[in-house]
Amino acid sequence: MEDSIVKVEHLSHRYHIQWAIQDINFEIKEKGVLGLLGSNGAGKSTTMNIICGVLNQTEGEVYLNGYNLRTNPVEAKRHIGFLPQKPPLYPDITVEEYLTYCAHLRLMPTREIPTAVERAMKRCDITHFRERIINNLSGGYQRRVGIAQAIVHNPSFVIFDEPTNGLDPNQIVEIRHLIKEIAADHAVLLSTHILPEVQATCNNIKMIEQGKLVFSGSIDEFNNYVAPSSLLVKLDITPPLEALKAIDGVLQVEEIKPRNYRLQFDASKDISEHVVQLSVANNWQLAEIQLERLSLDAIFAQLSGKKVQ
Repeated sequence: MEDSIVKVEHLSHRYHIQWAIQDINFEIKEKGVLGLLGSNGAGKSTTMNIICGVLNQTEGEVYLNGYNLRTNPVEAKRHIGFLPQKPPLYPDITVEEYLTYCAHLRLMPTREIPTAVERAMKRCDITHFRERIINNLSGGYQRRVGIAQAIVHNPSFVIFDEPTNGLDPNQIVEIRHLIKEIAADHAVLLSTHILPEVQATCNNIKMIEQGKLVFSGSIDEFNNYVAPSSLLVKLDITPPLEALKAIDGVLQVEEIKPRNYRLQFDASKDISEHVVQLSVANNWQLAEIQLERLSLDAIFAQLSGKKVQ
């Protein structure tokens, strides 16, 4: 237990008669970014709220640095930082005043607070805005202030809920880079529904669907589910379907509309070159070819055993 930063054991929660999550188990033993994925209503928010101590679980236990969150909540919460989807900012005070206030809320010794605030501002690159009223900052810098309050007490574990939501492309890149920097010194749980964010930021993935953990593995293992396994092809001359089905590696051919085809293929084989060569040899006049990637909803459905609509 003492080797774990976070340990979740048989976590279940029920709202009235409906189970939101059932028997969730995982452990975080090292620094880095763990992605928590789930569709709407999957149980992701319930899981995060329990880990943060906002919601008391029906069954199971959560340990933070060995402290039981249910039986020793004050000590356990010293080891966690949280940035909700909407940062909990006070817009009418300065950055430094706000972070100092947050440090007091975290019950830090008074003598340690100035150094802790300085460290958090430096890490989030907001030191030059220390005397700026928060309401006068851009959305990207307000998000940085939100991240700073989550790490001001130097917790071993930090949760970020949709941290790039509502930001412009440049701000998104900057916040992702900042999260990876923070993950060098902290274990980070990143809740998001954006695939590129998962692939750009996370080391490992946990996926919750229908209240149960349906996937747990490395980002490389997760990418096996995201890897394209179908090819969209447009040909100006209609080919015989049997000729397309005969291509090595093709498992199924579907005519989407006249002269437009979806070729399901064995992901271990690259059929694109074969399609191009066959089109040239038979004068099918290839107009368009592109790999089709699974949507996140399709991945959720695949892992949970549901049918894709």
